[in-house]
Amino acid sequence: MRVRRRRAGRLWTALLASLLMVLGLTSTSAFGRAEDAPSGAAAAQTLTWTAGDDITKYTSAPVTAVAGPTTIVFENSAATGNTTGMPHTLTFVTSDPEFNNDVELNILANPFDDQGGRHTAEVTLTPGRYFYHCTIPGHGSMQGILVVTEGSGEDTTAPETSAAVSGTQNSAGAYVGSATVTLSASDAGSGVDRIEYAVGDTGAWQPYTTPVVIDQVGSHKVRYRAVDKVGNTAVEKTAEFTVVAPPTDDTTAPETSATVTGEKNDQGEYLSMATVTVSASDTGSGVNTIEYAVDSGAWQPYTAPVMVHSLGAHQVRYRATDKAGNTAAEKSVGFTVVEPPVSDTTPPVTGVTVDGTKNSDGAYVNSAKVTVSATDEGGSGVAAIEYSLDAGPYLAYTAPVLVDRVGAHTVAYRASDKAGNTSEPRTVSFTVAPGGGVPAPNCPEFDERLTVIVGTVDSGVPNRVTNNRCRINELIEDEKEWTSHALFLKHARTVLDKLLKEGVIDQREYNAIYKAARQSGIGKPGQTDGYSKIFDGSQESFAKWAQVGGGSFGLNADGSITSGTSVGGLGMLWFPQRKYGDFSLKLQWRDDAPGTGNANSGVFVRFPWVHDHPEESRPEWVAIKYGHEVQVLDRPDGDMYKTGSVYGFDRVGLAGAGVTQKGTWNDYEIRVVDQHYSVFRNGVLINEFDNIGGQDFTPPRSDDPGTDGRRFASGYVGLQVHGTTDVVSYRDIRIKEL
Repeated sequence: MRVRRRRAGRLWTALLASLLMVLGLTSTSAFGRAEDAPSGAAAAQTLTWTAGDDITKYTSAPVTAVAGPTTIVFENSAATGNTTGMPHTLTFVTSDPEFNNDVELNILANPFDDQGGRHTAEVTLTPGRYFYHCTIPGHGSMQGILVVTEGSGEDTTAPETSAAVSGTQNSAGAYVGSATVTLSASDAGSGVDRIEYAVGDTGAWQPYTTPVVIDQVGSHKVRYRAVDKVGNTAVEKTAEFTVVAPPTDDTTAPETSATVTGEKNDQGEYLSMATVTVSASDTGSGVNTIEYAVDSGAWQPYTAPVMVHSLGAHQVRYRATDKAGNTAAEKSVGFTVVEPPVSDTTPPVTGVTVDGTKNSDGAYVNSAKVTVSATDEGGSGVAAIEYSLDAGPYLAYTAPVLVDRVGAHTVAYRASDKAGNTSEPRTVSFTVAPGGGVPAPNCPEFDERLTVIVGTVDSGVPNRVTNNRCRINELIEDEKEWTSHALFLKHARTVLDKLLKEGVIDQREYNAIYKAARQSGIGKPGQTDGYSKIFDGSQESFAKWAQVGGGSFGLNADGSITSGTSVGGLGMLWFPQRKYGDFSLKLQWRDDAPGTGNANSGVFVRFPWVHDHPEESRPEWVAIKYGHEVQVLDRPDGDMYKTGSVYGFDRVGLAGAGVTQKGTWNDYEIRVVDQHYSVFRNGVLINEFDNIGGQDFTPPRSDDPGTDGRRFASGYVGLQVHGTTDVVSYRDIRIKEL
């Protein structure tokens, strides 16, 4: 244990020495400097400081000394009580003008140093005061004052004091208008430290800095004393005199008023205490005194606002007298002081109900109405109720909240009472399902990811529903083809400014989303996250696709294409420009079927040809038989292959697909690596399929790559048109080779 303590002590020494060197506090190798001491002169006195385990004061320290050569001894060792190995310093401060600055001393002592913690330094002290201290990083600070006097003895004599009263006097010796009291003190020993004075028999002692002017008419007494630098205090003395008003024809009494302040209840009663402030003014000779009395009590001098604590009804009387002797008529102010109400420390109790028509899955059809309630048993009453929809900011609750955006939702709610207590937030979660009665919001794109992700940069801000029922990320339009980065940032700022003004986001969230927009690089040349757009909404890109079989797709003004709007029948729009092997295909689709119908379509991938085969009259079947169709169908009845299914091979139900409201854009990603297919809807993986065998519609052709159901390792992509009642729209079609 001793070895460990010794090592710790050495480490402390090294660390503190380094710190002192950085701060410029170290001097000679002995940690002391006294250049004014005569060489070889014997010290007339020895002053010893000792340190122990205490980090707030020295174990011992001198208080006084005599001017002249001096040996300073500083010891911090086991002998002086240091059992922890803590290093200490003794430093004389030379930067404070109130103290002597002719001795520079900075001694570091450690019980385990090469001198055993005992160090000496030779200095020459001069009359006055020296300020010393020890500061250890991370610990307390110890300090003190050394008083140095002339001669060979200790200063035990108090200062000499005197007072002089000046001013204009009348024949009776009274001072007319005012009197000025000037105090002085001298000390032949350590010197005067301070002079103090007090007015009257009961006035508090105050530091004397300038002559004291007394202009109140009447008899006065000023007490005074002085203290030297070693603490000797002179005997109290007094200066007594009278002040009279100058000759005047003032016959008008002062004007008076009073105000009552404090915390009041609804009845106007003051809780616990009332404070009465009295004021007076006089344009003639001037106000001389103000007096007050509480209830039937005696008159008292008014010097500060009067605080009344006792319970019950009260009257405070008041009056004022000017220097000519005119006294104002007595006035009064009345009030009542009562006990404050019992402190309310209990937050309100909150509750919630969700109403609406439910389907067989327990989801609310079209919309859900959320009603929040709160009661307060603490006595102060409910002040406010707030709610937050889908991690949005808390908003004032004034009426039931109608939620009609299809999907899963969470409403958080809380309440505050008038005493400032706020209940812990509680939540209720539910799902809104489409029912055909509420139109889908007109959002630029569909994006129900949990956070706002711009391009590939996650801002971390919840992707909450905004006031127009679209989510934040849907308004950002990060998948749109922007012609420049600056144009995209201008659009993002416009969207964010509106959301901030509406209270949908706060300033921190605003900054986080805009930062993500800047980092995304959207609109910059080459900043396309590796995807190539094979349909961008323009006529030029649409012309690169070819229609085969029945039906058709039409190009819309908003840059989307819609199937079966003019020509019905089964067919396929395909991209004949090139084949793709391993790839990620992204697009957006929307159910635009008329009436109560549902979209029926599909995305064809890896089919090897369109013409020159026995099924040429039905080319879309080629894609199904020799490639794969990833189904688009949200209809609850009919075909067993729903959205996300690999048609004829791997079925996915509607629950797995996560159906969105009709007329809402869906994100679709089909990722194919080797013979492994992954299907994502709105960022959620809804199907995985390994193409190693399974159901097929016909025996394989001779040029089929295998007889076990495996398909080609590369091929074309296309979109199915199913008919005029199964209308579906597509847009923003991108592909990236993996």
